[in-house]
Amino acid sequence: MRLLSFLIICQCAIKSLSSHSASNPNVILLMADDLGIGDLGCYGNRTLRTPNIDRLAKEGVTLTQHIAASPLCTPSRAAFLTGRYPIRSGMAAYSRVGVFLFSASSGGLPSEEITFSKLLKQRGYSTALIGKWHLGMNCESSNDFCHHPLSHGFDYFYGLTMTNLRDCKLGQGSVFLKGTEKSIVTSIQIIGITLLSLATVHFIGFLKVPFQALGYCLLITAILLVVLLFFFYNFRYLNCFLMRNHQIIQQPLSYENLTQRLTKEAVQFIGRNTDAPFLLVLSYLHVHTALYASKNFIGKSKHGLYGDAVEEMDWSVGRILDVLEKSNLNNKTLVYFTSDQGAHVEEISSSGEVHGGYNGIYKGGKSMNWEGGIRVPGLLLWPGVIQAGTYIDEPTSNMDIFPTVIKLAGAQLPCDRIIDGHDLMPLLQGKIIQSKHEFLFHYCNAYLNAVRWHPRNRDTWWLQAASYNKVTLNMKNVYSLQKTITLHTHNGISVGLGIICWNV
Repeated sequence: MRLLSFLIICQCAIKSLSSHSASNPNVILLMADDLGIGDLGCYGNRTLRTPNIDRLAKEGVTLTQHIAASPLCTPSRAAFLTGRYPIRSGMAAYSRVGVFLFSASSGGLPSEEITFSKLLKQRGYSTALIGKWHLGMNCESSNDFCHHPLSHGFDYFYGLTMTNLRDCKLGQGSVFLKGTEKSIVTSIQIIGITLLSLATVHFIGFLKVPFQALGYCLLITAILLVVLLFFFYNFRYLNCFLMRNHQIIQQPLSYENLTQRLTKEAVQFIGRNTDAPFLLVLSYLHVHTALYASKNFIGKSKHGLYGDAVEEMDWSVGRILDVLEKSNLNNKTLVYFTSDQGAHVEEISSSGEVHGGYNGIYKGGKSMNWEGGIRVPGLLLWPGVIQAGTYIDEPTSNMDIFPTVIKLAGAQLPCDRIIDGHDLMPLLQGKIIQSKHEFLFHYCNAYLNAVRWHPRNRDTWWLQAASYNKVTLNMKNVYSLQKTITLHTHNGISVGLGIICWNV
């Protein structure tokens, strides 16, 4: 009788522990920057070494149709954090520039938006963002921090509010000049021609222009040029810095051992929270340009500096997995790995080296709404909860992470707004076999560019390229009101229209 009672108590304890770990897991979200789906061994690459990321696939679930909500950093990350298309939160630009280029920008993720970090913090989770943010910092003053990560549910922040632009690394060129140099040169030419014309007509007597007025024009032109030169010379000091919480701890930013520093911060955060649930977002700067790698990885890959950066990031993922194992947190932790968008395939360094990644069979890349710009890795690991070595060939989105972790934490989804993501757990655990996404909409900035339709109870899906946002749907096909190409594809390999949003 005592033995029976003991067995019953043990069984109840095991069930209680299992239920606790399944309903209140730790959550680690690993996001690469500009990583191509074809850069990883688990997605077919045979020349880059990514054993730790491949381990996530071997021991967890691989999503083969995982889609970013945007082919650009800022809107994609806004969608990831909120589970909503970026146009709903105002994080989709109507102008050509679809991302923040300056830390002094007054825009950012609105305070009214609800992030998964806010809701998990309310549930008692310790929350941290380590690495790249790129969703704004201040509103009206340099110290209101209204868009800062700490204002969006994170207890701890260590990283960059911006991104690692070329301008932040000496000798790598300038993103800012890349987009504005033609305008600056044209303006200088117009001013010069105007001054020369005024001087000419003055000297030949057609128009009496006071020399004082010409002098003022020359003085104003000179001041503008000096200001521009001062700005470019000091760009690294103004826009490139590392923060811990609200404090700037390094300015200008140094790339030396930066990934190792980010990884160390992540490991320490896990160590501080082994006895309580935590949310860790480790948002890598790899492999956004300007590329960099630590001494231990320089020259070690077969693909130059880009490959070195990918393999260093893989090392970092391995460190995170090792810490979970040593801390006995494997079965209590959901790990997710992805990229914010596809590889920047056309990226070339100032020395002519290819610094863009590989999107496999998919056309296009970052800043383009072709499939290569939005098809991203999707790997999830949770031993004992989701089956190892599983491949799911159903349309999923990075917006799905929001409702997934919210429900796992026991929080309630917001009822005052539309959530576009869907809980992934039923799909991951095999309780359903078809994605809840019947439609996925693909935006280029604020303009609808394409629609992905997966009819219920069918194995095929359709992609429709739209001209701007004029699209209508019916039950048999997808039509557009303007010039379009309708593609009936398997695995969504092609998209009928590609529009360049903006390159950064």
